[in-house]
Amino acid sequence: MGNKKLSITDSLVYIAGLIILLISICALFPQWIAPYAPTQMMADAILKPPSAAHLFGTDYYGRDVFSLVVFGSRDSLFIGVVSVLIGGITGGTMGALSGYIGGWIDGVLMRIVDVLMTIPGLLLALAIAAALGPSFFNVVLAVSVSAIPGYARVMRSQAIAMKGRPFITASYSIGSNHWHIFTRHILPNSLSPLLVMGTIGVGSSILIGSGLSFLGLGVFREIPDWGTLLSQGRGYLTVAWWMASFPGLAITLFVLSVNLIGDKFRDHLDPKKKRI
Repeated sequence: MGNKKLSITDSLVYIAGLIILLISICALFPQWIAPYAPTQMMADAILKPPSAAHLFGTDYYGRDVFSLVVFGSRDSLFIGVVSVLIGGITGGTMGALSGYIGGWIDGVLMRIVDVLMTIPGLLLALAIAAALGPSFFNVVLAVSVSAIPGYARVMRSQAIAMKGRPFITASYSIGSNHWHIFTRHILPNSLSPLLVMGTIGVGSSILIGSGLSFLGLGVFREIPDWGTLLSQGRGYLTVAWWMASFPGLAITLFVLSVNLIGDKFRDHLDPKKKRI
């Protein structure tokens, strides 16, 4: 039997997975990848274009941009992953409880979600970050809160659909209490859409976090994240295009890769989709 050829979509998914793996390795072990320390300033290499010595060129301090991008991936990925975890757990729990319990609790929780949903995610995160001030914790909090409404809505609809299923009625009939039904049946059988949404949400969270950093409301550390690197390079686009281009390329590649994986994950979990 001949080997089955990969489709273009499958090939893109494998490439996306490889990109995510490489960037994750950079975030976990930057000292193994970066050729220079991110704080190392070389007075004889200020604003040097990409070369064999400096793959992504150098910035106005003489720092190696490739090393900065590698080390900056840690904060950017941390913001994306942790924000999705906090937003997903909080919003998912809120939505599942709202859908399962119903009544006035559903009304109150969903009105809160409706208010949050009237504000675009980036604008909501911007307002929270501006009110609390620029810091790493505040960026994670702002991005997490902006993600809550979407997760809450998805889990509410899943919980409402799930509690009417025959196996839930059967569980009631044998004397199972609400806590058992909620934790053993409602939540586990409602998680698939949330997992897909969370996978795609990592890319969106990184974009929002980078946007906050770009606007000066993000992470202020000795080692800048990708959004801060973009902000630092925007004033040098005509004389040192590489300062902003390579951090921007890193953000673009990672977000596109996460979205491709998320789409594939969604197709895999979709019971209505035919699998060959």
